[in-house]
Order: sequence, then structure tokens, then C-alpha cells
Amino acid sequence: MALGFFSRLKQGLSRSTQKLSAVFTKRKLDEAALEELEDQLIAADLGPAVAERVIESFRANRFGTEVTDEEIRTALADEIARVLEPVAIPFEPNPELKPHVVLMVGVNGTGKTTTIGKMARYFGEQGKKVIMVAGDTFRAAAVEQLQVWGERTGTQVIAGKPGGDAAGLAFEGLKRGKAEGADLVLIDTAGRLHNKGALMEELAKIIRVMKKFDETAPHSVILVLDATTGQNAIEQVRVFRELVNVTGLIVTKLDGSARGGIVVALADAFKLPVHAVGVGEKAEDLRPFSAQEFARGLVGKTSLSDNTAEETEEKPAG
Repeated sequence: MALGFFSRLKQGLSRSTQKLSAVFTKRKLDEAALEELEDQLIAADLGPAVAERVIESFRANRFGTEVTDEEIRTALADEIARVLEPVAIPFEPNPELKPHVVLMVGVNGTGKTTTIGKMARYFGEQGKKVIMVAGDTFRAAAVEQLQVWGERTGTQVIAGKPGGDAAGLAFEGLKRGKAEGADLVLIDTAGRLHNKGALMEELAKIIRVMKKFDETAPHSVILVLDATTGQNAIEQVRVFRELVNVTGLIVTKLDGSARGGIVVALADAFKLPVHAVGVGEKAEDLRPFSAQEFARGLVGKTSLSDNTAEETEEKPAG
């Protein structure tokens, strides 16, 4: 039987769970134990602020008591879910916009182009008309990758010459989206952080040119982050928020990371919506972000639905 998404998420987060393994032992929660627990939480990339709040909660409610492995897992999952709940907001196109224009940003290598393809498939399967714009004109591989997704999903792709004008392509995508009654226009962009000035200029130009056609565009700016970069993801959010008005996050590659806790640190630091998480290359491996499922997966607990039939394969997320 194929694994349900929670099982794949839990499997993907197993390396992150291992970083917390020293925490999950039966012991008395005295001051020494709480200090060790706090160190482990920080090492697992949850961040000092979250770790401190978890410890304060344990100190207030469980200090000096014997706790089992399962009690610590449950309490920790509850604390993590409390941080994540406010930001667990799936992305949905606004039907009044026609099209809803999404600027996808992120450094190269985060899985941005693949994420666009997965979103196109997901919303296409919902009956929505989607247009993808190959705006990362500096990487021929990105253009080709998007064209492959276009062929695979039957989605229109607007592409130009290598090194061409990304702003012009974005304008064409918006114009065509309006003319054809598209529901969603997904625009890929370059991500050359080593040349921040050029990237800022290009993103500013894309937005400026689109506003000549629709002053409200882009309607969403989604930053795609690679979980394997750990704390570096926090710096990426800071940089991109300087460049553009980031409206939400998608976190990819959780299946290859021992740093799954970074999602918690991001939620706590920025309060930006986390629309989806990815645990693999397949289209169904990108799903709407669930605070409860993620928290339970991170600490190695079973899913809320594991006692029912193994999760049926739901559709992937946008």
C-alpha cells in the first residue's frame, strides 16, 4: 500500500526527530534536564525563542516530576503546534482577480521551479486555468524544466530567449492571462543572492512593468525555502522581504533534512503564512501545511488519523 502523506512526512522528518532523540527519555524534569532539553531544541533548529517558551511551559507545569518518553513527545508536539497554527494557511487563488498573479521567489536550488510545476498540476486538476511564466531567463535549465512540467500537465508556458527580459515575459503572462480568462498566473524568477543589487533591480522591474497593466499585481509573492539550509532560511526571508513584499512561504526538501525544526523558527520569527511543505519530487509530495501533522511528525508521534484507514492519497497542495 502506498504511504499516505503523513507517513511520508514523518519518514521525511525522521532525521530531524533523531536530533531530538536525547530529549525523549524517561527522567525527572529538574533544572539540569530542562537545560539539556533547551540545548537539544536549539540544536534541532527550533530557534532560541521557541526553545525558551517550551522550557518555560515545562518548568511551570511539569517541573520536578517524572515524565515518560510519550509525555514529552505529546507536550512538545502541543507546544510546537501552538506556534504553527496561526501560520498554517493553504494558498487559494482569489476567484475575483482573474487572474491571480503569483510571483515565485527564492534562491536557486530551493525547488522553486518544481514547486511552480506542482502547483500548476494541482490547480489544473481542480479545473482552474493556469499559465506558467519562465521568468528565470538566466538559467536555461529552469526554462526547460518548466516546459517539461507544462507538457506533463497540459499547462501553457510563456518563455523567451536565454538571458531575455523577465519583466517583458511577466507582462505577457499577465496580458494573456487576462485575455484568456486564466485563474492563475505563476511567474518564476531568478534567485541570484550573490548579486543582490541585480536581483533587486530585476524584481522591482518585473513588478513595475506588471503594474502598468494591473496596478494590483502581483497579488501574492511566495518565497520558496529549502529546509536543508536550516538557519540560513531565516536570512533568506529577511533578504527577500527587503526586496519584495513576501506574502507567504513554501518549505521544500523536508525529506532530505535534519533541520525540519526550521519551519517552527520561521513561523515564530516572521508570522508569515506557510502555505505548503514538500517531502519529495512527486507532484503529490507537496501538500497544504498542517500544524498538527507537522508537529507530530517532527517529534515522531503517530498521526491523528493513523488509527483510521491509512490516509488515502489526497491531492497535492498549492
